[in-house]
Amino acid sequence: MTVRYEVPEPHIAVVTIDRADRMNALNEEVIQGLRSAWRRFADGDERVAILTASGERAFSVGADIKDAPREMWQGVPSVGVPLDKPVIAAVHGWCIGGAYVIVQMCDLVVAAESTRFKYPEAQVGFTGGLIASAVARLPHKIAMEFMLLGEDLCATRAYEVGMVNKVVADGEQLDAAMTYARILARSAPLVVRTLKRFSLDTLNKSPAEAAALARDRLLGVRDSDDGAEGRRAFAEKRTPEFEGR
Repeated sequence: MTVRYEVPEPHIAVVTIDRADRMNALNEEVIQGLRSAWRRFADGDERVAILTASGERAFSVGADIKDAPREMWQGVPSVGVPLDKPVIAAVHGWCIGGAYVIVQMCDLVVAAESTRFKYPEAQVGFTGGLIASAVARLPHKIAMEFMLLGEDLCATRAYEVGMVNKVVADGEQLDAAMTYARILARSAPLVVRTLKRFSLDTLNKSPAEAAALARDRLLGVRDSDDGAEGRRAFAEKRTPEFEGR
């Protein structure tokens, strides 16, 4: 299991990317594990989730070049799974490429002093495009610098430009995230969820983000029971019996 879902305290979920032997590189198993975790969080009683990762060297080095995920966006909170409950990222070490995209879509970010953010895709020659939503979450010039130059951004600089909420000593990032989570766990859920929904509706979405959201809905139709029934009915030359699921 490369993604763990735990509930250490009432109303608080901790989602852990657990592939430290590969510096938590994102392969299909990790992405689908994250998607399952976000679905569980969306449907469960937990009011806030913390996203963290195992090991000491990296939160995640991004997509696994040797075993790339088919649809990276499926593991991104509020993209692969609609979420109106807050997600807090607790980050350390390297956070590269698609891993930063996942962190970018979290609502709060705590970074250990060792954290180094990097988006090298312009220098490597590929991109999924979701990173472009950074211009809605950061000052435009900072977002362009980060996206296009591929240079490391340390935790202190990330804090200064608004990429993270707090910088703490290495090893303290999860505890600091739990402090935030406990506040949210005892806050009014309807207010928190309403404010997150309104905030997501206010933020501009990049073309890639909008396309991912649309594709998620279309895949839902394709993979639905009604979709299967429609195909069976067509093959059997009969009128389909749809149930709306």
